[in-house]
Amino acid sequence: METYIYVDGFNLNYGAVKGTSYKWLDLSALFNDILGIRHNISKIKYFTSRVSARQNDLSKPLRQDIYLKALKASCANIEIYYGKFLTHNKRLPLSDDNSKIVSVVKTEEKGTDVNLAVHLLNDA
Repeated sequence: METYIYVDGFNLNYGAVKGTSYKWLDLSALFNDILGIRHNISKIKYFTSRVSARQNDLSKPLRQDIYLKALKASCANIEIYYGKFLTHNKRLPLSDDNSKIVSVVKTEEKGTDVNLAVHLLNDA
């Protein structure tokens, strides 16, 4: 059976991989193990956004580039699609003292979920 795989990269990384020993997860092997031999994985569509350097982590974009290059090198049938990252300052109350308002950097990923859904519908 011809099969396409759709991966929300941020949900995978921050929901399942972060803090584990699976940072270099082989997506082809993972999905072949899960689906078995009856499925011929034609495409793995990986959806993510490019991260920006932060003052406390200047190498974040470099690490992401290395990971995305590794994905392309290890998965011949992978396609990577990009949304956007928006960063802006926002004033919010402290969690332990709602009377104190602080300025924080808020980062939001935009477009990845929509891209995934559109590809899923178009491919179906």
